[in-house]
This record gives sequence, C-alpha cells and structure tokens, in this order.
Amino acid sequence: MGQFIQIVGPKQVVQVFGVRLIGVNSDNAKKLLFSAIFVAIIMTLGWVLRRLAHRKAWSHKSKRVAFWTHQGISIVVAILVVVGLISIWFDNPARLTTAAGLVTAGLAFALQRVVTAFAGYIVILRGQTFTVGDRITMGGIRGDVVSLTFLQTVIMEMGQPALGDSGDQMWVQARQYTGRIVRVTNAVIFDEPVYNYTREFPYIWEEMRLPIPYNADRNRAEQILLSVARKYTTDIASLGEDALAALERRYVLKRSDLEPKTYWRLTDNWLEITVRFLVPDWGIRPIKSDMSREILDQFDQAGIGIASATYDVVGMPPLKVQMLPAVAANSTVNSNL
Repeated sequence: MGQFIQIVGPKQVVQVFGVRLIGVNSDNAKKLLFSAIFVAIIMTLGWVLRRLAHRKAWSHKSKRVAFWTHQGISIVVAILVVVGLISIWFDNPARLTTAAGLVTAGLAFALQRVVTAFAGYIVILRGQTFTVGDRITMGGIRGDVVSLTFLQTVIMEMGQPALGDSGDQMWVQARQYTGRIVRVTNAVIFDEPVYNYTREFPYIWEEMRLPIPYNADRNRAEQILLSVARKYTTDIASLGEDALAALERRYVLKRSDLEPKTYWRLTDNWLEITVRFLVPDWGIRPIKSDMSREILDQFDQAGIGIASATYDVVGMPPLKVQMLPAVAANSTVNSNL
C-alpha cells in the first residue's frame, strides 16, 4: 500500500501512483477518514433507532407516535452530522464564516426548489399543517398521507374527477384508493392551498340531492330523507359534538348544526330536495350507498318516483301529404331517364 499511496514533501501532500493530489495532505486525509467514520456511526445509530420505533407501531395511534419519533430522529441525525462535520473540518472560525457564506450563496442560487421544499417541511411540522394518516388534498392530489420526508410528502392517492392539467380522467371517481403512491414536493404549500379533511375536525358535511315530481307527496319524501339520514348519522353527530366544541375553542367560527336538514329548490322540471348530514372522514361511500338503497325502498313503498329529464309525446296532429301536378310530372320524367 505504501508504494501506491505516499505522503511527500514538507507539506505532507498525498501522492497516489506518483500523482500528487492538489489540496490533499495528511491533515485533510485524517479529517476525511474521521468524517466517514463519524457519518457512518451516526447514520447507523439513526437507522437502528428508527427500526425500533417502527417495530413498536402496532395500532393506528402508535403508528402516529412512531412517525413523529422517526421525524425527530431524522432531524437530530441531520443536526449531529452537520455539527460534527463542521467541528472536524473548520477549526478556524474565520474559515467557517467564509465557507458558510459561499455555501449559502451556492445553495440559494442552484438549489432554490430544494431549499424551498425543506422550508416547506419545517412549516408543515411547525404549523401542524398535517401529519401521517391525515386525508388531504395537496398539489391537486387527494389521498392519505403515508410518509413525510425533508423534501417530499408521500400520498396514497384517492379517486377524483381529473388529475392535474393532463386531462387524464381518473378511473376511480370516489373516495377510494386508486393504488398509486404519489410524491408531492413540500414546496407546494407556498403556492397552493392544502385541504385537510381530518386535522382539527375529523368529520365533513355531505349532501344528497333527489329530484321528485311536483305532484308527488313532497312532505312524505322529506320525512323519508330525514329519517334515513338520522338512522345512519345519529351516533356520528353525537361524537362530532365534542370535536366541534374543541374546534370552536381554538378558532373563531359560527356554530353549525350537526343534525340532518333538508332544503328545497324549485326548478323548471321538478322539486329538488337536498338532505345535508354529517359523516366521518372515513367510510363515506358505504354510508351513502346504504342510505341510497333504503331511500329508494321507502320511496317505492310510498309511491314516490324520481324525476328525470324525459319527454312524453301525448299526441300528434294528423299529417297530409299532397303532391302538386308539376312536381309529379317532373318526377315521372326523371324516373324515365
């Protein structure tokens, strides 16, 4: 080994295969070796701690604790690596100041999006924008947050009408997983709003609109809609009372009614009755499906139909076709030709 790598000269410059490496001497080589060993030890320790945190995550709540433990370990590891490398390489404060200025200028110019994404990560953690397991819409992607890194947010995508500006129609148009994992840069939070369905109030208001003919039993239809909505959302409304009270203590907002309500709207063709009710952020589609089945059954029993934009031809005036003589003669001549 000594024949290939040598330290020569009064400045102890490192020479490899007879070629002197500019700027590399014995002091720098030692610092490089110490840096590699230090980084390897810190990264290994961080990996072991993260594995232990994930091993303890069995329930949904413990998974959130493991996620935040993972984030804390990653931040501590990054800080230790930066501080350790600075301590090894910059023993002179003047050199440290100069190097820090150059590095900062270079990052600001060449890595603008990366720096913005990391700043977004800090804002997400500090501002409690969302956490793992929350259902959000970010960067035009709707889904559940499955992971959060320094630069990206990982989302399990859910169905939606369209995806971005590409015009591709989503094959799942409901709150169901599509099976795709989407990574969105954290810098998006500075440019677009982030919709959180579960952070402070884990419930949302849903609506179902049903058109009925004007000659139908309107009051009976309204009673059916309210009874079915109460049947499936009474327990949900009672649970949402505490969450709404906590939300009112934290923010300045008006009290909203959690009980199901109906609203009427007159149109040119039918009466549109909208029933508004509270549902949890999970399992909305099964609830609406069960409600739709029961509403249709009770409508059939009550003899109430669903209005539709169809046309009935109830009569037609008699039609009489009479051919003029000139036209008949021309037709005869043309037929002979």
